[in-house]
Amino acid sequence: MEKDKSVKETAINMPEIKSDDKAKAPLLNSSKAIAVTVEQPNRGSKKGIASGDLVLRLFAMGAALGAAVTMGNNQQILPFFTQFIEFLAQYNDITTFVYFVTANAAVAGYLFLSMPFSVICINRPLATTPRLVLVIFDTVMMGITITAASASASMVYLAHNGNQNTMWLPFCQQFGNFCQTASGAVVGSLIAGTFLMFIIILSAFALK
Repeated sequence: MEKDKSVKETAINMPEIKSDDKAKAPLLNSSKAIAVTVEQPNRGSKKGIASGDLVLRLFAMGAALGAAVTMGNNQQILPFFTQFIEFLAQYNDITTFVYFVTANAAVAGYLFLSMPFSVICINRPLATTPRLVLVIFDTVMMGITITAASASASMVYLAHNGNQNTMWLPFCQQFGNFCQTASGAVVGSLIAGTFLMFIIILSAFALK
């Protein structure tokens, strides 16, 4: 009798495993597995976007720096002159070109300083804070680049064609090298702005 009684007590004290708990365990494990499999491709794609971002920044910095240096060294002296007059054309004779040089130099400096943040985005592709900071400043710099290039392009157009309504005479027939160099610098600035636009698009995909 005592043996049977101890057996009954053991059976009563044994904890029961609910069927709901048995059903939940596989579901938790499967959800973790799904999360891991989804996160790995997402991490790889964002790392690839960050690498492309760094390459585009190098190209944009080269284009902006080249545009600033080209316009900053732009000048032409005509071979004929008088005792009191020397025919010289320099970029700082036109305020728009001064703004062009300053803007593109600032953009090139910003792109150089943004390289470490781009490297951080490569090492930590899922981080959103550095990417968001870059998007904000990239948008501002793209606007500065495009405005500088557009304003300078209008000045180059006037230098080539003039404006009869305001009696602005074209002077590129005399200062041909000066106008060609200015046109090349404007093209370089527009290329830099285009690279910045693609950088912003890549950053938007990375944030999404």
